[in-house]
Amino acid sequence: MTAAPSLPPHMRPEDLDLLLQARHGAPFDVLGPHRAGGARWLVAMAPAAERLEAIFPGETVDLPRLAGAVFAGEVPDGPAYRLRATYADGATWEHDDPYRFGPTLGEMDQYLLGEGTHRALWQALGAHVRVHDGVAGVHFALWAPNARRVSVVGGFNHWNGAQHPMRCLGASGVWELFLPGIDAGEPYKYELVTAQGAISLKADPVGFGSQHPPETASIVRDISGYGWKDQDWMARRTRLNWRDQPISIYEVHLGSWKRRWDEGGRPLSYRELAEELVAYAREMGFTHLEFLPISEFPFDGSWGYQPVGMYAPTIRFGPPHEFRDLVDAAHRAGLGVILDWVPGHFPADAHGLAQFDGTHLYEHADPREGFHQDWNTLIYNYGRTEVKNFLTANALYWLKEYHADGLRVDAVASMLYRDYSRKDGEWVPNIHGGRENLEAIAFLREMNTLAYGEVEGIMTIAEESTAFPGVSSPVDAGGLGFGFKWNMGWMNDSLRYIEKDPIYRSHDHHLMTFPIDWAFTENFILPISHDEVVHGKGAMIDKMPGTEWEKFANLRAYYGYMWGFPGKKLIFMGCEIAQYGEWNHDKTVDWDALGRESHRGVQALVRDLNRLYGTTPALHRRDCDPAGFQWIANDPGISKLAFARHGAEGDAPVVVLCNFTPIERTDLAVGVPAPGHWAEVLNTDASLYGGGNRGNMGGCDSIAAAWDGMAQHIRVTLPPLSVLFFRLRQD
Repeated sequence: MTAAPSLPPHMRPEDLDLLLQARHGAPFDVLGPHRAGGARWLVAMAPAAERLEAIFPGETVDLPRLAGAVFAGEVPDGPAYRLRATYADGATWEHDDPYRFGPTLGEMDQYLLGEGTHRALWQALGAHVRVHDGVAGVHFALWAPNARRVSVVGGFNHWNGAQHPMRCLGASGVWELFLPGIDAGEPYKYELVTAQGAISLKADPVGFGSQHPPETASIVRDISGYGWKDQDWMARRTRLNWRDQPISIYEVHLGSWKRRWDEGGRPLSYRELAEELVAYAREMGFTHLEFLPISEFPFDGSWGYQPVGMYAPTIRFGPPHEFRDLVDAAHRAGLGVILDWVPGHFPADAHGLAQFDGTHLYEHADPREGFHQDWNTLIYNYGRTEVKNFLTANALYWLKEYHADGLRVDAVASMLYRDYSRKDGEWVPNIHGGRENLEAIAFLREMNTLAYGEVEGIMTIAEESTAFPGVSSPVDAGGLGFGFKWNMGWMNDSLRYIEKDPIYRSHDHHLMTFPIDWAFTENFILPISHDEVVHGKGAMIDKMPGTEWEKFANLRAYYGYMWGFPGKKLIFMGCEIAQYGEWNHDKTVDWDALGRESHRGVQALVRDLNRLYGTTPALHRRDCDPAGFQWIANDPGISKLAFARHGAEGDAPVVVLCNFTPIERTDLAVGVPAPGHWAEVLNTDASLYGGGNRGNMGGCDSIAAAWDGMAQHIRVTLPPLSVLFFRLRQD
């Protein structure tokens, strides 16, 4: 055989020009082996090579240079081959030719991707370590329908977009390429020639790993084959995430829960958190951990709420399998894991989703629909099927691949309304002329339907601050389909009340009683979240009025009221020890505060409230059912509240008695819903918690005389700024 003196028959001069310019949109039409003109021709690219040879069994063929980095020649039929490049310094590189491999995505994958219904999107797109036609390597796939050319770039090709252009799979808009010889751990990006002809570098939207910020490349990660040890938890969690179960959530920012100051302030790794955080949360009686967003994000100060790597656990604390170690450890300790999930917006960083292929692919083009004025971020186009698929599959990804027990969906209100935080003329009405974002509503319903339908035992939670109806109602009943909703109204009203000087509380007593009017319209979680202790709002103890003693008594009473009030519980890290000073993501929880008795007392109280809540059916079984709550007394004049909590038939009822003044009440009559002995099972004024140890240690026997509209009553001592729990003794 002789080398081809001119272009192979299947090539046109413009093909060569486009390859040399790195602009060829269909490289597999030219590169690799092709039969043409009665012979088999091989075209390959080898930038910087002086010579290129094709190595066949028993024969090596020299491929003459056509121009620049493009080599071509006539080759034998049939067998597989390898390429050997020789460089000016005499070095050689022998490798498999990516352009001899066929596609790895089948027709069904392409169909589902094009239709926007691929429930396992991450198994088709992204970078996957695999063996293809007997050769180990990585398969890359990317959706970029308007790009003119897409290449994989990385250290393996000196970040040269001319070397590894990808094939586009028909009308799906998906580009793919199998690169033999590379493995997990490789940084990579996609180089795109956009619709306008510009060149841009993008991280992988479905990448499973990322470089440590401020570096922005994706990292090839093999996420298959993890050895989960949480089978017992997964088998029994179905009954642990329901509305009749105790749910007490410890919200955590992983980067600032605890730091190693002897190592320069280093945050704990996922594996260290798997030991220390899990043990602490379990000891404190919490049922679930909730992590602020862990999807990869570029800026520490966003706390994760501006993600660019929706499929990548942040590398800040370790690689993906070590994040699984944390989840696995939590499950083996009997703790659920909830992930804060952000499908409402994304940042405009150049390596992210913004104008991904030169068009507004993921976001709306009109800034009245596609730009968040409050956060300087972009809004997903939920009406585009592929974008909706990207997000719904992402929800399933975290639930399936990382065994998450729930997703707390951030900023749902901003998704539901087109005029959210906008003035007249700054928003586009829906097709009916209304303000509701119909496409976002459809997306949320589909996400919840898929999540609950495909993954047993999980929960979804909406952070939603409006009166939008049916947020936690089933989709088939017209609702959004969430399992729970944050009770922002309760949080706002109760904090306004507890921040007031007790002398003025009688005038605003309704702030503590009014929330019961809507307490059962949704399946509520009572949130004291990170949002309440940043941006000038002060720490929880800073909000409290009065002297030092009164501040701590106020906070203890507030927590007692919160754990007694209907609804699941959530508290942000540091609030459970009454740390002073706002949360700072660059610092850590003020664990040194536990050197003082008053802070240890609040911590002990939260622990005991969790244990009482978890072991007392009346306090959790009907958290979301009006039959579980009964008013007893409401006395604004002395800032006193009394109510009963009821479980199922046969569960001992509980009476919760609140005093929000610094005045002790003795020999106080309080109605009770049943006769018998009422044991004082928790008193926020106990000395263990830093209080004055005033109360009713021996409990109270009911008196058969009507009071507060009930046939029985007890007479109690009600300490100042305190909440007491009484439970009917059942012999």
